[in-house]
Amino acid sequence: MSGDTNTNHFYGNTVNMHGGTGNTGMVFQRSGAADESGAGGEELTRAVQELVRLLAELRPQLSPQDAEAVDASLPVITGEAEAEPQERRQALMTVLGVASLAATLGQPVAEAVRGILGLIGN
Repeated sequence: MSGDTNTNHFYGNTVNMHGGTGNTGMVFQRSGAADESGAGGEELTRAVQELVRLLAELRPQLSPQDAEAVDASLPVITGEAEAEPQERRQALMTVLGVASLAATLGQPVAEAVRGILGLIGN
C-alpha cells in the first residue's frame, strides 16, 4: 500500500446521495452486541431502513407536532447523531408512541420499532 494516496477511510456513518428523490442508502457503523456477529448488524441495518421507509409513508398522516417528534428522533435511530443506547431507546419509544396513535400505517411502524428494540436488546 505504500504510495497509495487514494485509500478511503470511513469512521462513523456514511450517507451517499446521487440525485433524484426518495433516496435511501445509509451505511451504519455501530458498535455493540447486536453488531459484533456481522449478521446481527446487517439485520439491524435492514430493520432501521425498513422503519425509515415506513415512517416516510406514515408522515403525511401525522400532525405537525408528531411529525416534528419523529423528525427529531430519526437521526438518533439511524445513527446519524451520536447517541448513547438509552438515547436510542428513548427515540424509538417516541416513534412507537406516535405510531400507536396513528391510523392504518401506525401498526407496521410500531412492529418495526419493537423489532429493532429486540435487536438492540431493549
